[in-house]
This record gives sequence, structure tokens and C-alpha cells, in this order.
Amino acid sequence: MAIAPDSRAIALAKISIERLSRVDNASFTPPPASQTQDRDRDQTWAFWPVVPLYPYGNCRTLRREVVKDTIWTFEQVQGILYVIVPIRMTVVKLDAGGLLVYAPIAPTPECVRLVRELEIEHGEVKYIILPTVSGLEHKVFVGPFARKFRHAQVYVAPQQWSFPVSLPLSWLGFPVRRTHILPNHFKDAPFGDEFSYSILGPIYLGPGKFGEVVMLHRRSHTLLVTDTILSIPDQPPAVVQLNPAPLLFHARDHVHDVVDDTPANRTKGWKRIALFSCFFRPSAAATVPLGRAIREASQASDRSRANYFGLFPFSWKPDWERSFKALRCDGRLLVAPVLQTLILNRAPQETLAWANDVSCWDFERIIPCHLDAPLAADGRQFLEAFSFLNPEIQTSASDRDWAALKDDFEVLDSLDQGLTQRGITPPAKTS
Repeated sequence: MAIAPDSRAIALAKISIERLSRVDNASFTPPPASQTQDRDRDQTWAFWPVVPLYPYGNCRTLRREVVKDTIWTFEQVQGILYVIVPIRMTVVKLDAGGLLVYAPIAPTPECVRLVRELEIEHGEVKYIILPTVSGLEHKVFVGPFARKFRHAQVYVAPQQWSFPVSLPLSWLGFPVRRTHILPNHFKDAPFGDEFSYSILGPIYLGPGKFGEVVMLHRRSHTLLVTDTILSIPDQPPAVVQLNPAPLLFHARDHVHDVVDDTPANRTKGWKRIALFSCFFRPSAAATVPLGRAIREASQASDRSRANYFGLFPFSWKPDWERSFKALRCDGRLLVAPVLQTLILNRAPQETLAWANDVSCWDFERIIPCHLDAPLAADGRQFLEAFSFLNPEIQTSASDRDWAALKDDFEVLDSLDQGLTQRGITPPAKTS
């Protein structure tokens, strides 16, 4: 994991490594107050109210070299109510010098400094790619990121939109003279000699559209993906463990529980977070009635703001881990259940044609913008993830315990039916 080589960052890195590797609940000496203040300023994201997601105005960044001197990932966390997952930007070195940035994250001083370090060695940022038309958690960072790298050209997925009124890109913070729409064919892009890309959509969803651009860095055989493909890690990612509070919050079984900061409890909390992030309301987690939750909160030992004033409105079924095991399926590629149920089934033939085209590319790893990365995978495994749209696709994931996820998908199906009946979204189509 590459970290800025100044004394403050090195000290912070040592503290993080100690916390991540600790197997007991022993304490450690905190950094001096002045050092903490410098770190907080370094990780400040001032525009968090635009999309108010946890951790709000303070985002830590981890940099990792994936392919030596060629590809780096930058990770922060995002979430709601302590349901946090990594959000990832990928930086690729161009053959002619300079860098291409795929899916920017919050340009905090720390993040910008880590990119500047790469610029010193490999050349300045030349291209910034917004690969989605719908993901606010990606779109919100592009304008501010581009203003930090003023010589970079910005390329965005076609048919961008905003809600409730469709506004020009310049009104959304994109630099006027440097923002371009990605050409339909990668050969017409200025980086087409190194990257292939394919555009899914846009898929019309009533109030908005869904679209995604996946990019293949041909020399390193690396596929860059935004939201369509993911893999669930068995252990909490390193960036999530930098602040274990969300993990320990969800590791509890009852509002009165006080859990120790141990690897086992962090893993337990992570597995539950993964279920929430994929299903919104996992069937293994019953919702405690509001009145009861408030009464129990008044008796909680920790009623701090950081602990949501003692509120813990969840009750987990004893066999909840079966759902996680089925969802993860040994880390096999998965199309997010929300996309399966609410989005991609609106255009199954278009989606399958796109997935089939991408599966013919020569890649050996995938870097998604969320959850685990990098993923060792090829085109066959990529296409298998879309078998929910076409059961005739040959798949090696037949041992995925779909029965364990039946109730989880029923919750999403119910949401889908409600949106369709109210005329908010069009109905799903058959292949």
C-alpha cells in the first residue's frame, strides 16, 4: 500500500498497520493533537453536503500499486448509517507519459498529494474519465477533481442527466473548455491507441437513465468497471478498517452489546454490511419497531452521536451467515442484486449483447469501483455473471446457494413491483 512519504503520513501509516494487525484489545499511544489536526485538514472534503454520505467531510485515502509502474488504485469509503463500502478510482500510466484517471474520488489534499507523487515520476494527469451517467457518488467528484488538475481533459459517458431538471454539464461543475463526450467508438478517442472501451446503455428508467463505460487497458490486460461487476471479500477491506467504528456497530446483536475491537468482530460486522449494501434490507435482518428501538436506545450504554444516540433497530436471524456465504460464493463475480432486479432487466438483450462483446476482450484482471479489487478474472467469468438474464449461459457458479438468497431478492422484487405499479419505472423485460 503506497502512502505519501512525509513524516506525518509515515507515522499515521504505522498506527494503521498496528491497528489492522492487532489480535487483542490492547491500547496504543495516540498521535499528538497537532498531528491529528494536520491529518484532519489533509483529509477534508468540503463539498460533502452536495451528496451527504458517510464519512462526510473527512475522507481518508489509501493508494495501492496494482501493476508495477503502471496501475494504481485510490480508495476511500462511502456509505449510509455505517453501511460503508470502498469507493475506488484507478490511475493508469500512459505509454507516451502522463496519467489517465478512471472514476475520480474526493480530491482531498491527501488524495491530490498522492496523485501528484505519481505525476512527478510518470507525468501529469492528461485524461479524467467519468464512466457513468447515473452514479452521483462518482459524478460529484469529477468537477472538483478536474479543477485540481487543470491541464487534464475530461471525458464523460454519453447522455449525462440530472434530476429533477436536466442541466448543462457546466452548471454541474464540469470545466467548460475541457469537458468532452466520449466518442461512440474507442478508436476516435485520443487514448484509443491504448484503451478499448464499451458503453452500456443508456437504459431508460423513467425519471433517469443508467449507463456505464468499461475500459480495457490492453497492455496490462486490465478491465476497469464501475458498478456492473463486483466481488464480495470475505474480510473487511483495508480502507474500511482504518476506522473500525462502523464494523463494530454492525457486529452487535443487541443494542446493549459492547463488542471488543477484534478481527473476528470486524469480520462479523463486515459481512452484515455487505448484505445491507447489496440488498438494502437483507431478509436475515429484521427491523425492530421504532417505538421499541427508541425505548432500548434510552437504556443503551453508549448514547453518543457517533453511536447514533444508542439506536440499533436491527435483529439478526441465527442463520444470517448463510446469506453472506451464498452472496459471496467464494468471491465469484456478481452483478449487484439491485442492478439485476431494478435496472439491467429493463434492457436484457442490450445488456447481454454488451456483456458478450466485453467478454471477448483479452483481460486477466478486473478493477471495479466498489468492494473487492483487483479481481483475477477473464471474459468467461465476466459473462457468467450475467447468467441471471439468460440461464443458457454456461456457468461454473452452479454451487451458488440461490435458495439462501430467495427471500432477499423477494424484498427487491417487491420494491420493483411498487415502482412499476406507480409508473415510476418501466416494467422488466424478458430476454
